[in-house]
Amino acid sequence: MDVSISFSSWRRPCTRRDTGQRISRLTSAPLCPSFAYEQIWPEATLDATTTPGDEGLAGFIVEDHIGFLLRRAHQRHVSIFTTAMAQSDLTPTQFTALLKVVQLGRTTQNLLGRHAAMDPATIQGVVRRLIGRGLVHPGSDPMDRRTVVLEATPAGVALITSVVASARKAHDAALAPLSPEERVQVMALLRKMG
Repeated sequence: MDVSISFSSWRRPCTRRDTGQRISRLTSAPLCPSFAYEQIWPEATLDATTTPGDEGLAGFIVEDHIGFLLRRAHQRHVSIFTTAMAQSDLTPTQFTALLKVVQLGRTTQNLLGRHAAMDPATIQGVVRRLIGRGLVHPGSDPMDRRTVVLEATPAGVALITSVVASARKAHDAALAPLSPEERVQVMALLRKMG
């Protein structure tokens, strides 16, 4: 079966669920994910047509597909990470964003999102929660007052410093079923895919 996907073809006019009214602009909602994939993975294409002799549903085993397997591995990692970070009450995305703010020093939300590999909507919510907890402080850029610049507070620096060892333990626990050689290999393959 020859299958290729064009993420840009997923972009389509959307309708409101409550009224069925068509929204005139193109959307970047989860069902229309072209906003990120066009920029990050322009070579990824999918043409959902099938070839003659295709087995259809009979030959499709979702448990053997990459998305399913990555999701299961991700769920396992999140569970391990959340347990390891229980004392800090940081989610994996909050941990990554706070760590990057500390490492980058003063940074814009846009740049932080790119360094943390999060789309604009996700990083906005993560930053809002970090600001609410007093771990990150928003300020303005003296060169452009419209730009919000983020900086870790002393509490944010102290928290991330205190939980890095737990993050390392979670990383090791997530990779525990693998041999040392397999750990290197899976990390290299994931970097290559990403």
